[in-house]
Amino acid sequence: MNDPFVPKQMFFTKGVGKHRNNLQSFEEALRDAGIASYNLVRVSSIYPPKCQIVSRPRGLAKLLPGQIVFCVLAETRTNEPNRLTCAGVGLALPADPELHGYISEHHGFGMTQRVCADYVEDMAASMLATTQGIDLDPDKAYNERKDIYKAQGLVVKTKAVVQTVEGDKRGLWTTCVAAAVFIF
Repeated sequence: MNDPFVPKQMFFTKGVGKHRNNLQSFEEALRDAGIASYNLVRVSSIYPPKCQIVSRPRGLAKLLPGQIVFCVLAETRTNEPNRLTCAGVGLALPADPELHGYISEHHGFGMTQRVCADYVEDMAASMLATTQGIDLDPDKAYNERKDIYKAQGLVVKTKAVVQTVEGDKRGLWTTCVAAAVFIF
């Protein structure tokens, strides 16, 4: 079945924006990420079977200004000087390409890029594992759970795209975004 609303490709992107107005800082972050000229529709967390991951330039080349574009989007905004913000998306792919994977998003404060990346990868992998009937101990470290996923042949690959930024020292609105963008 060839459903035109099942994405065939996806790319990751991220960006930062600063402006005296909140909304315009968000616009600047979308520009930095290369996705400001599209009508973005936020969707939930399913990575379609057989979907191909492409580079940002290759993905952007397939989109037209004004097009309705579906994406999993994480965003954080602050006007507090020096406040660390993060936005990240994580992906977990199953061993069987006929099955769907999971995309997770997180936006928050105080996480470094590495911590946020581990967090979104862990969430995506955990969601995928639970669909396959694996009970997970939430008190175990992500690396321990990752070994369980691999030992049972569930998760082939995880990936994270994260943007962190400190709030502007002058108090300008500062926004960071991370997105998984679908192409049909």
